[in-house]
Amino acid sequence: MVPVTKFVFTFLLIFCFCCISAQQDTIYIHAETGGDLRTVHVQQKFRYTNPLNESVSNVKLLNWISAYRNRGTSLAERKLEDQKKELYFAHKKELGKLLSLQINGSPYTGNTGKQNLFYPLEKPLLPGESILLNLTYTLQLPSDKFTGYGYGNSHALLKYFFIVPDGFESQGQPHKDYLDIEETQLGGTFWKIQFQAEAPYSVESNLPQISENHFEGSLNSDPQFYISLVPAQRINVRIADRTIPVVFGYIPDADEQKNLEFYLPLQLNFIEKKIGKLPEKILISEKCRRQNDFFGNDDIRFWKFRFQMFSDAEKTDMDYFNILSTIIMENSIYAEKKENHWIKNGLKTYLEYEYLNTFYKNRKLLGDLPDNMRFFGIRPLRLFNASKLMLTERYGLTYQYIASQNLDQKIGKRFDLLSNFNVMAISQFETGILFHFIAEKMGISHFDLFIRQYFQRHPEVFDQKTFYQELNEASNQSSGFLQTMIERRQRINFSLGHFEKTPDSISIKVKKNTPLAIPFRITAESENAKETRWFDTQTGEKTNTYTLAGQDISKIQINSGYIFPESNFRDNYVYTKGFFSHHKKVKFKLFQDIPNPEYNEIYINPRLNFNIYDKVLLGMNFKNKSLFDQNFIYSVTPYYSTGMGQMTGSLSVAYSLRPVHSFFRNLQLGFTGTAFHYDYDLEYRKISGYALMNFNKNPRSTVSQGIRLSYNFFEKDLTAEMMARNDYDRYRLWNLSYGYSDSKAIHEVAFGANFQWMKDFQKISGESFYRWEYASGRKISFRLFAGYFFRNHTRNSLFDYGISRISNYSFSYGLLGQSATEGILSQQFVLAEGGFKSFAGNSDKVNQWMISQNIDAHIWKCFNIYADAAIYRNRYQSTQWIWDSGIKLKVIPDFLEIYFPVQSTLGFEPSFKDYGSRIRYTLVFDLASVTNYFRRGWF
Repeated sequence: MVPVTKFVFTFLLIFCFCCISAQQDTIYIHAETGGDLRTVHVQQKFRYTNPLNESVSNVKLLNWISAYRNRGTSLAERKLEDQKKELYFAHKKELGKLLSLQINGSPYTGNTGKQNLFYPLEKPLLPGESILLNLTYTLQLPSDKFTGYGYGNSHALLKYFFIVPDGFESQGQPHKDYLDIEETQLGGTFWKIQFQAEAPYSVESNLPQISENHFEGSLNSDPQFYISLVPAQRINVRIADRTIPVVFGYIPDADEQKNLEFYLPLQLNFIEKKIGKLPEKILISEKCRRQNDFFGNDDIRFWKFRFQMFSDAEKTDMDYFNILSTIIMENSIYAEKKENHWIKNGLKTYLEYEYLNTFYKNRKLLGDLPDNMRFFGIRPLRLFNASKLMLTERYGLTYQYIASQNLDQKIGKRFDLLSNFNVMAISQFETGILFHFIAEKMGISHFDLFIRQYFQRHPEVFDQKTFYQELNEASNQSSGFLQTMIERRQRINFSLGHFEKTPDSISIKVKKNTPLAIPFRITAESENAKETRWFDTQTGEKTNTYTLAGQDISKIQINSGYIFPESNFRDNYVYTKGFFSHHKKVKFKLFQDIPNPEYNEIYINPRLNFNIYDKVLLGMNFKNKSLFDQNFIYSVTPYYSTGMGQMTGSLSVAYSLRPVHSFFRNLQLGFTGTAFHYDYDLEYRKISGYALMNFNKNPRSTVSQGIRLSYNFFEKDLTAEMMARNDYDRYRLWNLSYGYSDSKAIHEVAFGANFQWMKDFQKISGESFYRWEYASGRKISFRLFAGYFFRNHTRNSLFDYGISRISNYSFSYGLLGQSATEGILSQQFVLAEGGFKSFAGNSDKVNQWMISQNIDAHIWKCFNIYADAAIYRNRYQSTQWIWDSGIKLKVIPDFLEIYFPVQSTLGFEPSFKDYGSRIRYTLVFDLASVTNYFRRGWF
């Protein structure tokens, strides 16, 4: 830029600021971007007013671009919690930082790498006093691959990069770091921003545009700017007597553009009628679209097949209503997000619920998928209860799913402490259905009127207490329970009890497990009619009898349609006629499903299994466990063994306690029984009783820990030779174990300890595991195992530690050949005890003590190298040392891997004639492990 131009801009900066200096909450910025969009030079003026009730000696400024400066920031740590490692492994040139800073003409002497800058004042600033600040600084923008903000390919999206005071500053001026949670830095502010971008770049913003690259306006959220070589597309939406430009920070395809021209006016009109206001301008960035699309309407794709749940037009409608309602609520309510996220998210979900209830009232949860998904002319999804659920029932079901696992959090939990899944399930969905529940009780139009008037009366920072009080008054004292449900985790449950009939009515007992005064809705169905009534309850009242008028009522429901976040809907239904008037109907189903609370459901699944002795196992599983966790579960699986020509199988029964407020998340008491073959014509039978306690956990954390106590009885068939050797045919084992795991990104840690005993031995073992991702996609792992016999008077080596093979005397590992000593099945490897991949031969068993170390490191693509070492001692023998090394091929990491031994204590193993039989492999068929792997970063 030539000196004359710089002088002109400096003059305009001073002139414009003088014109607005009387306006306290105004920020003037002149920003000049570099040709590569990597740097931004900023001249900025504003007046800082002390908002506290105490004097301050420093002005606190938010310098959030420093959150991108290195891998040690709170932003980088949060991204790792979400299993996102781009910032951790970022190249130096991709990082963002503050390159220089002057305040009031002097260089800032503090650390510009901090996210909170404290500018020292010459004298303390009293409450309400102000000071003029002139800032000149240069920003190095980060890559947008970290958060969506920063520079990209021929474009940049700017938000949270300018230095501003903390709009929610509190006593003591505590630090506030950027966490990419879309919280407001400085709301309720008037902005005047002039951009200077080199041609041919164009600039767009969520602020109204005054002239080219010049933006002015007031926002309750923060300004954002989209700079691009390609001019941003826009749709001007006419609403009543004004036009609202909707600008896109990406290029919608032709069909999407056409659909939006139809849906945007419909959506904005709907929102305005509900809340009474709209922003002057809307900017939808790619980040906003990606983060706020409608959850659960995507097409199902696998291989070359694509099955649509909803039409492209419907998906566009749902996605953009969710996007628009998010943007509009962010700018309509001036609230500190960490503490009051639920008001914006809850009302956003309420709007979404009402929109679906208006325009998609008869649409199902799975849309058209049950009709579109066909196999050989059969539509299997029609058999599922999920295909019969209404689209608006998604909100209550999502809450019930996470609550059934006892991983939900209270609505009022700080937003940055919520798990990613609970952001949706709790902050949005649970709060949204509570608002809808209150709205239905009040009357939808009355609730909408209250919301419009409340935020007109209170444009200031949102205050919870005022909102609770005024909503309770507007709802005729029927929403007093809301505050308690926001501030404390609940497990509310309504249930229908005994009923009595008269010629023209039914009296029914209603129970609730809380003293809160929560209203409820009862629906009475007869052959030709359905009537809905609301009833209030009193504080402290848990049981009461209510009378429903009607002569032919056949079914009564309470809070139908999942309209209230209850923990259990199974007791919300009563049939008043027929055999099942006091019992639940039984329904047999083929596959696991979202449970239908009206029935006792038994799921029948065909099972196919294999081991070398039973050959193909043909079975049928009968269980009551649905897709949601429940307290009492059972599973019975009889198999027909094609190899042995007889019946085998397993069964299990368990009951779980999941207290809401406790040091443990669940306590499960269970019983299992199995019967399979461990060798040809030799069957084993195992009966176990156990208690398993999983400790409570932070749902954002990847840490899990628990303890387990079990008693196991084993009975085995023996051959005559085994009986002659006095092998064990019956034995009883006790186990006490503790497990800890932390599956976080970069540094994965696990630890376990086990104490096992029976009449012939007592032994203890410990195992630790550490895996470090030292470069993107490259990991090295270390495992340490130690085992010691306190007492060992066993008759043979069955219970000894194994160096390269485990004896599997507890039948707890999924070996295809339990007793195989040769052939491909004998080469199956399980990482347990010694963990050696090379066969140790006659030295494989240890009956006194052992310490082993296993190391595994990535070298290239799907190839790793490994090395194992152990020191051990057997009774009456000297201490021995053994080691091995080789190459591992990861076909499916952690599930299917092949080990090729190279060098070991035995020598150079590829030179051995039987090298093919020395190759080992792992094969894991653990669905729970797969599920846990994919849900990392969610909860």
